[in-house]
Amino acid sequence: MRSLVAALLLVLAAAASAAYPEKPIRFIIPSAPGGSPDVLMRILTQQLSLQLNVPLVVENKPGGSYVLGTMDIVKAPPDGYTLGYGNIVSLAINRSLLPSLPYEVERDLTLISNVTHVFNLLVVNNDLPVRSVRELIDYAKKNPGKLTNGSSGNGTTGHLGGELFKSMTGVDIVHVPYKGSAQAINDLIGGQIQVMFDNVPSIGPQVKAGRVRGLGVSAPKRAASFPDIPTIAEAGVPGYETNSWGGVIGPARLPREVVQKLTTEIRAALAVPSVAQRYRQLDSEIDGSTPEEFLALVRRETPKWAEVVRRSGAKID
Repeated sequence: MRSLVAALLLVLAAAASAAYPEKPIRFIIPSAPGGSPDVLMRILTQQLSLQLNVPLVVENKPGGSYVLGTMDIVKAPPDGYTLGYGNIVSLAINRSLLPSLPYEVERDLTLISNVTHVFNLLVVNNDLPVRSVRELIDYAKKNPGKLTNGSSGNGTTGHLGGELFKSMTGVDIVHVPYKGSAQAINDLIGGQIQVMFDNVPSIGPQVKAGRVRGLGVSAPKRAASFPDIPTIAEAGVPGYETNSWGGVIGPARLPREVVQKLTTEIRAALAVPSVAQRYRQLDSEIDGSTPEEFLALVRRETPKWAEVVRRSGAKID
């Protein structure tokens, strides 16, 4: 009798997963609208909505170094109808930067697929009298504590990328965290802050429009859309590199069939020519990893960024 009940439950579970999804999916982005995560994930969710034939309703929930939005994902029922964005901050950096973290990545979340890798641009306000990384270093050394580095929030690569730059060059630049890139960029253009290390997808259009000045790329090679901007390493800080990444996550204990379906659909979405082209235009490298590869990435990056935090002395501002 028990074997019959078990077999029936398996059949019902398979039928349920085969029908998934049958209603709109809530998709949480734990950062503000207009930033790199928001831009990149909306490209993906729009395509997934077409493929899955249900709306993916995006909710931006910034705050707490990605913790607030991530906790919404953690607390959601494991039925596949609440998904979200998990990245280098929420999955790797927070563990060493925050004094306490209310979730454990491998216990409380399901990693589905890493979607993209992006790099940062080091940019400055147009009125700052520097036109190269070397000139920025020299200016900062002559004016210790006078320059401010605005970031999209504590723990982001805009924050830690700046702290790494400071520790490698010996300059004193004050970190100013914002609740998202958009507000920081507005203040950079207006001159309230002078420096940013921001993801190419969010700051790139401002550089192309001439509203801010690009000095260096955090990648190991120059960005395709900014071939005239050198890497920060070649421009005067040998060995400097930061790489941001992020993808789709869900609450713990998502059914395997749901995870497999989502992974397959994400890979198919990233292979659509128009989607791939939009990511290329934003200098974002497409990934589309398996859940196992995503987990391996998190495990590899966590100690790396813990060392950056330790080495730079980075703290929550």
